[in-house]
Amino acid sequence: MASDRIFGLVMAIVALAYIASATQIQASFLSDPVGPKTFPIIIGAVCALSALFMVFKPDPEPDWPVLRTFGALTVAVIVLVGYAYALKPLGFLLPTAIAAGVLSYQISPKALNAVLAGLGLSIGLFVLFKYILDLGLVPFPKGMMG
Repeated sequence: MASDRIFGLVMAIVALAYIASATQIQASFLSDPVGPKTFPIIIGAVCALSALFMVFKPDPEPDWPVLRTFGALTVAVIVLVGYAYALKPLGFLLPTAIAAGVLSYQISPKALNAVLAGLGLSIGLFVLFKYILDLGLVPFPKGMMG
């Protein structure tokens, strides 16, 4: 119970700081009603309410995951941070295929399925983002493009 209350209190403080920083955003005169200032304030308010709920109504006895789960989460965070740094120099397809493959392998440790999932997600997301949503993605490293 104490861990939920401590986490809820910390998150409430973070949410209030987020709301305070959102009030500093300068909005242009051509913004929509839920613009660059209002939307973050709404998100911060929902987070603060959720945090206060944890403070006042915590779980009786939270079940902490086993140490192996923390290891898997650490690997996932490292893969995602590496993915973010690899996108610009390596393009979209290769880092996405590797990251999706590694994360897929963590979900179900079958190598062939993980490789196929990585390749399928990489190509499918590239087609979706580049051609359907018209984002300016670079598929391969600039040196390979000519």
